[in-house]
Amino acid sequence: MQRGIFCNRTLNLRSIGAIGYDLDYTLIHYRVVEWERRAYAHLRAKLCDKRWPAQGLELDPGLMVRGLILDLRLGNVVKADRFGYVKRACHGTRFLEWDEQRRAYAGTLVDLSEPRWVFLNTLFSLSEACMFAQLVDRLDAHAFTRVLSYRDLYDGVKESLDEAHVEGRLKAEIVADPGRFVDLDPETPLALLDQKEAGRKLLLITNSEWPYTREMLAWAFDRFLPDGLRWRDLFDVIIVAARKPDFFHLRLPLFEVVDDEGLLRPAPKGLRKGGVHHGGDAAHVEEWLGLAGEDILYVGDHIWGDVTVTKRTLRWRTALILRELEDELAAVEGFAATEARLRELMAEKERCELEVSQLRLRVQRRRRGRAPEGEDPAEALERRLAERKAELAGLDDGIAPLARAAGELANPNWGLLLRTGNDKSHLARQVERSADVYTSRVSNFLHHTPFAYFRARRGSLPHDPEP
Repeated sequence: MQRGIFCNRTLNLRSIGAIGYDLDYTLIHYRVVEWERRAYAHLRAKLCDKRWPAQGLELDPGLMVRGLILDLRLGNVVKADRFGYVKRACHGTRFLEWDEQRRAYAGTLVDLSEPRWVFLNTLFSLSEACMFAQLVDRLDAHAFTRVLSYRDLYDGVKESLDEAHVEGRLKAEIVADPGRFVDLDPETPLALLDQKEAGRKLLLITNSEWPYTREMLAWAFDRFLPDGLRWRDLFDVIIVAARKPDFFHLRLPLFEVVDDEGLLRPAPKGLRKGGVHHGGDAAHVEEWLGLAGEDILYVGDHIWGDVTVTKRTLRWRTALILRELEDELAAVEGFAATEARLRELMAEKERCELEVSQLRLRVQRRRRGRAPEGEDPAEALERRLAERKAELAGLDDGIAPLARAAGELANPNWGLLLRTGNDKSHLARQVERSADVYTSRVSNFLHHTPFAYFRARRGSLPHDPEP
């Protein structure tokens, strides 16, 4: 189950002419805590240089998960359901009590088109979000020398992290010691080799620069390919510094990379087979392939920059990589017996609630003089009502710890990525709308072959019969 490919919209790989891949957290998966701890350290240093009170702060790896939403108006981090209702929230690093959360968000729906909200689209967002939450605590404690809004706070964090990435020191650390940061998967290059030999044109489209891309893929892929093959042999076209998501909806200048150091020259004739290109846009890709729309599949980890924009503007087919799925599905599997017991208790509770409601109505009618002939006396009805209420309270006592445990699967603060309580999370809604398929890693395509036909399940409705 953990290595499955899950289908929102039917996808026939036999009809796909070209497959594009992102690099980071797609073809190469990083050890999240190791990467984010170094990103956090660089971010902290940048903030300290600006005389922000970030001294002594450390990354809390469990504080944030992908799919959470920053509320820049209130300085909160929230998890919302698919309708936009806030189901869990913390102010800074302090989780809100239920009444406090209700007061903050009564009548508020999360709408990601509003600048108030920042969606954590990718695993690269975790250090940024952790720092934001910790600095909210310090801002509230008046540790800053000047007054900032929560939005100003976030903008400063985001700007500093972007500066750290632009300087390249973090990626230089990774290139110098990739074994520390990268979780190797020997099956990923073999999955791509199968696709290429099955006649698919393969594209690499990444925001990373050429020297980094070259070094990392050589280290991660070449050792697992048959003799004589190198990672560049897998791709018909390589595009670096792609500037996604702009790559998918703007016209941008295209250059060709002419040496290993990244020297550029204009590419007025467009893409070249086997070439390495810098920048450009999706129109260049479609023109070179002679394909468009549903003939092209793009695979990436960023829900907005890789999947949503691609689907919305180009109608390419899309696959989202959610590496967290493997741990989450393992947690769900381990919880199966408890989940079954929880369902039994909830079914019993529903029956008991119905009986309580019916008894209340019978008592009401008896008191109003509208009881049917032969109805029990009011005292007898009220006694039975009290018994059922006591039974219901006992059921609630049994359900509460199980429901709490279900809500803490995978992460004790936020629970499962794609669920919030009994409903789908806001992230699940984004995945459902934009990703034709989703899976934990690219190498899962190896087991399904380049000829697979992924069929979406019949859409469920509340009135459908229980399976």
